[in-house]
Order: sequence, then C-alpha cells, then structure tokens
Amino acid sequence: MNVGMSVFTRPNEPVFNVPSVLIVLIAVMAVIQVGREYFLTADQDLDLLVRFAFIPARFDPAFLRSGGFPGGLGAQIWTWVTYSFLHGDWMHLGVNCIWLLPFGAAVARRLGNARFLLLFAVTAAGGALAHLVTHLGQIYPMIGASGAVSGMMAAAMRFAFQRGGPLESWRRPDPRSYTVAAEPLMQALRNPRVLIFIAVWFVLNLIFGIGSKIVPGSEADIAWQAHVGGFLVGLLLFPLFDPVLPRHDGETSDAA
Repeated sequence: MNVGMSVFTRPNEPVFNVPSVLIVLIAVMAVIQVGREYFLTADQDLDLLVRFAFIPARFDPAFLRSGGFPGGLGAQIWTWVTYSFLHGDWMHLGVNCIWLLPFGAAVARRLGNARFLLLFAVTAAGGALAHLVTHLGQIYPMIGASGAVSGMMAAAMRFAFQRGGPLESWRRPDPRSYTVAAEPLMQALRNPRVLIFIAVWFVLNLIFGIGSKIVPGSEADIAWQAHVGGFLVGLLLFPLFDPVLPRHDGETSDAA
C-alpha cells in the first residue's frame, strides 16, 4: 500500500536534499531582509512594520475607535502570518533558518508543498494568538518566524521519533521512513524521547525568554509565548495535515 508516497517527487530522492518549498520560503525571507536593509528608508521600513508585523494593539477596541493602524481590516487578517517573514536582523533570520532547515525539511517531505505551507501559516497564526493573549494592547510589533519554526519542530516530533521514523534512518536514508503512520498523541507522549524533547524545548524557551529581560544589552524581548503557541498548534493539529493514514492501536504500520 503506497500510503503517502505521493509527497515525494522521486521515491529514491536522497532525504538530506532540502525540499524546494523550504528553499523558496527561506529565500523569500532573505529577499525581504535585503529589501528592508538596503533599499528602504527608515520611514519606509517603519511603515512596512506597521502594516505587516503583528501588533496586539491593532486589535484593541480603543485603537480601532481612533482609526486603528495603517492597513485597516486587511492588516488585521494578513498580519497573523506576514509577521513571520520579517526579522530584526540577519542574526535573527539566520537562527530561525538554522532551526527551520532540519525540522521544516522533515515536515515538508512528509506533507508535500501545499500542506507544508498551510501548516506553516497555521502555526504562525497560533504563535500570534498566544502573543496576543499574553500582550493585550501592546503597541510594540512582533516579528520573526520562531512561532512557525516551533510548530514545525512539534509536527516533526509527531513522526520522527517513533519506530521506523526518520530519526532511525538518518545513517542510511530511507524515504519510506517519512511515510510511517504517526502514533496517536497520547501514545506518542509515552515515548521517552518525545518527553525529553518536549521538556528540553520548554526549558530552553523559558530560559531564553526570561534571559532576554534580565541580560544587560538585550535590545528586544524574545516572544517565547509565541513559540509555545506555535509549538502547541503543530503538536495538536498535525494529524489534520498529515497525508499518511493514521495507525490505530494494535495495528502494524506498512507504508511501503
């Protein structure tokens, strides 16, 4: 049964090749950063941020009654995702890309281009929602792909750590490892490797989030709540995007 094999362009394609959809996504972020740094004036860049960054105050009734922010209703819709394409500097972009490459590549190989992009957008929106709830009325913009990257990490965790998954085939790459049916969430949470990954992820995010507030010289807070929001969305909603038929308890998985 060739469940999920349609997500591959070629069945024997080396799994360490970066999926083209991920290359395009990162290239778009890089082009935007180049444009902001080398082609826009400071005023133009500020206008871009106001229109495309995620600003909690944009949804504050007090601001809406006074005319709101540039972009109007449209910005209230698109900024749930567009903020993830903007970054503070090249270091910010580079760190996000370093984490996005391995986890995003794994998810893209399994889901295919369309599902991958949709999940990226949904996890970005989940990160924005968590930031909105914890920063009601804040006027400072949030930018960066960290929420979506966290969502990719959680989504990859749903299938990468289990028996026959990509983590077990990294020495001898096997595309079929990306078509192993994912375990139900409660069963996956009994996997010690999954629990360790989640624990380490949450601890590191809390450390970096708190550290950004107390370390002298820090120029901006780390929106760790957005990371958590994106992670939870990727963890919980992954089955809605997964093209591989789910495995039921007691069944064996055969993706070949």
